[in-house]
Amino acid sequence: MPSHRSAPGENLRINGARLWNSLMEMAKIGPGVAGGNNRQTLTDEDSAGRHLFKDWCEAQGCSMGLDQMGNMFARREGTDPDALPVYVGSHLDTQPTGGKYDGVLGVLAGLEVIRTLNDLGIKTKHPIVVTNWTNEEGTRYAPPMLSSGVFGGQHTQDWAYALEDADGLKFGDELARIGWRGDEEVGARKMHAFFELHIEQGPILEAEGREIGVVTHGQGLSWTQITLTGRDSHTGSTPMPMRKDAGLGMARVLEKVNEIALSHAPHAVGAAGHIDVYPNSRNVIPGRVVFTVDLRSPDLAVIEDMEARLKAEARAIADDMGLEVAFEKVGGFDPVTFDEGCVSAVRDAAERLGYSHMNLISGAGHDACWINGVAPTAMIMCPCVDGLSHNEAEEISPEWAAAGTDVLFHAVVETAEIVG
Repeated sequence: MPSHRSAPGENLRINGARLWNSLMEMAKIGPGVAGGNNRQTLTDEDSAGRHLFKDWCEAQGCSMGLDQMGNMFARREGTDPDALPVYVGSHLDTQPTGGKYDGVLGVLAGLEVIRTLNDLGIKTKHPIVVTNWTNEEGTRYAPPMLSSGVFGGQHTQDWAYALEDADGLKFGDELARIGWRGDEEVGARKMHAFFELHIEQGPILEAEGREIGVVTHGQGLSWTQITLTGRDSHTGSTPMPMRKDAGLGMARVLEKVNEIALSHAPHAVGAAGHIDVYPNSRNVIPGRVVFTVDLRSPDLAVIEDMEARLKAEARAIADDMGLEVAFEKVGGFDPVTFDEGCVSAVRDAAERLGYSHMNLISGAGHDACWINGVAPTAMIMCPCVDGLSHNEAEEISPEWAAAGTDVLFHAVVETAEIVG
């Protein structure tokens, strides 16, 4: 656990107008069709965003490192050459219909920390490194948080390189094509601590009227793909008692998913977001459905209970309806408990600055969840309007962005230790 001392004075704040201008400039790269962004990973737009970030960092005197997964590391030197760096950052890639702030705020807030330190002539004992993690969103190449996962030892680099998008293009080939495959070994860097600022992607902070979310935990996740197989038949001429309706079976399973999640209220959640129905014809009873159930909780025992109950309920429904059922675990990670010292640094910064705050459990996965396994880590969240994210209508206020970055600045600089 890193020690925290020599906290910045409460009068020290970042330049909110400059931060907001940087967000708007980055948003010009890979514009969406409805006011947001389409800057998917390893596209030409992703490359252009990376170049702009690199130029901004080098203009502040940072050196830019690049590893073999394309992770970018902009380093501001500290006064102690042997001190491990304090890392800060998030991701620049977006969903196909993404907003202007998801991930991007965390990267450009890290840059604003560097700019503010330079403006004020503040030196730190530990170097500070601003990071852009490759392919956090996982839209072209599943799973999400891919490159931070390789960095944290969750995936192998060869496996990641071999992943293909919908057009059959491999991750490793596309990374080389856009010119952002580095030489540095992935995961070789050692960290004193890691901080990530992110929009909440949920409605709690706005509903509670709080400016800052102090993230104490990250929900664990379980993705189970279920295949129900019945028999295709005519919707009009097949008598009701003689049907093997896989679509109806799925509906009954999803009702159970809802019941199971509600039984672990308030933090557990469950739903199916990906559903394929075959043959998907208006006048054919579905003979097969494939759907993925997403279960989440900050408690591993709860996730395991929900998984077991899901399988038992789905088997019982299939047996009762004369359907075949198959299960495949297609993704997941255990719940995360963030570092107590780093979380305290975030909470202390919010209190010192006079920002209203509350503890939060992150409902989404973030790069910080994987980095937490290899370094002391914490997250900060700011509100977003109506909790909306992964949508071009995603919106935050300049004041929310500045408050989150102020807290980030204080937590990072305190951890990096002011010299003088």
